Amino acid sequence: MKLEFHHINVVSEDVDRLHDFYTGILGLDDMAVDQFPRTEANKDMGYAGKIRFATEGRMQMHLAERELTTAFRNGQVINPVERGHIAFRTDDLPAFLKRLDDNGIPYSDYGTTFSKEWHQVFFHDPEGNVIEVHSQVS
Repeated sequence: MKLEFHHINVVSEDVDRLHDFYTGILGLDDMAVDQFPRTEANKDMGYAGKIRFATEGRMQMHLAERELTTAFRNGQVINPVERGHIAFRTDDLPAFLKRLDDNGIPYSDYGTTFSKEWHQVFFHDPEGNVIEVHSQVS
């Protein structure tokens, strides 16, 4: 099982302002929103907040609209768009989940709730920071 750093998610009330800062001031490149097919959200499930993306060429920044009720609506405990998170991609999600289970680390399994192409789980590090681990789905 391999983990690789994938993205940092930063939340904001004004995603466009944040995107303008990272692309205009820091010089990161814009990433087209259509590169990230989203799962359709509704009033009972998903996340319909605005998202924009930027990159320096290798690492991604996901700039998301803060949404405080996402976990409640999705029947989960951890809300990945309340304070943001860091994300890793794995080539073997079942093995990674076994590692969390073996170590007694609870997690919220969102499956493909947010992205049609990623199976995402979220958990806390010892300081309460939200961590995402995901794998691509076929």
